[in-house]
Amino acid sequence: MNKRAPATLLASAVAVLALCSVAFGAMVGIYRNDMESLARRGELIKISGANCARGGSEAALRVAIGEKTDACAFRTPVIGRDLEIGATERLLSGTPMATQKRAYLGLELRAGAGAKYQFLVYPLQRKAQLIKWTPEGPEYFQIAKDVAAVKAANKANKLRLRALNIRSGPEKGRVAIAGFVGNEQVVEGIDALPGELPGEASAVTVGATKNGNGVIASVDELVVRAPVEF
Repeated sequence: MNKRAPATLLASAVAVLALCSVAFGAMVGIYRNDMESLARRGELIKISGANCARGGSEAALRVAIGEKTDACAFRTPVIGRDLEIGATERLLSGTPMATQKRAYLGLELRAGAGAKYQFLVYPLQRKAQLIKWTPEGPEYFQIAKDVAAVKAANKANKLRLRALNIRSGPEKGRVAIAGFVGNEQVVEGIDALPGELPGEASAVTVGATKNGNGVIASVDELVVRAPVEF
């Protein structure tokens, strides 16, 4: 798939994100899933990926990717435009080493109709990416390398992705997007054309570049938040 021109990443991104925090109050949890039962894990529904085996332990959803599949994504029951999704994800050491080097963990917002915002971290590469996907291909808001907060195989990566409409000021009508690892914001962007994403699904994803066959990962401590508007 060809890469499109880079998505709008404004020099004032930090200032705009700060304005968003003023326009909205705290992010409030509206859905939580501890993955501690088959029924709770079953609340996540596959939305992409041909061969995605799923299982679990007492505390996590386990995902194993099969042949001819780059990635698997599972949506939460929550749909909406202004949301934050967070989860603890682990790339498990059962993944072949050659595949671990290409493997990623991630989150998605406004997914649907072949489009989405996506936040990915690569545990062995210590890399993070913030991407906008449309049917025409990916646009990269920001790529961060050597991110110390990104943890290697079997270790917990506490990820968050936030996408909020800008309601006032010169950037009104655009969307501020940010990706976090733990409490650290590692990537951010401003989307000038948010109408290209008609979807409203929130999801977790795991995969690998080129081919995800053999990737094994776990997901737990899932939460979806919405902002409280002043």
